Amino acid sequence: MLNKVILMGRITVEPELKHTPSGVAVTRFTIAVERNFKDANGERAVDFINIAAWRNNAEVVCKYFHKGSLICVGGSIETCLLYTSPSPRDM
Repeated sequence: MLNKVILMGRITVEPELKHTPSGVAVTRFTIAVERNFKDANGERAVDFINIAAWRNNAEVVCKYFHKGSLICVGGSIETCLLYTSPSPRDM
């Protein structure tokens, strides 16, 4: 199977460099990606995609990219389930 994605968009908040307890550099940020088509009002819909960059990639993003910067990222998609509390549909 193939899990590869390339996205181009604008960074929505200033990236912040953090480190894991073991010292690995990481940054998490969101990019706004416009869709290729326009809606009935002539406007493009926008998707907000969460991105995580690790090690040297995290350091480069935080050094050279800022809020509003156009960025192209490549990687793979990972999803997870987040449960905050049981809901009636889970029972």
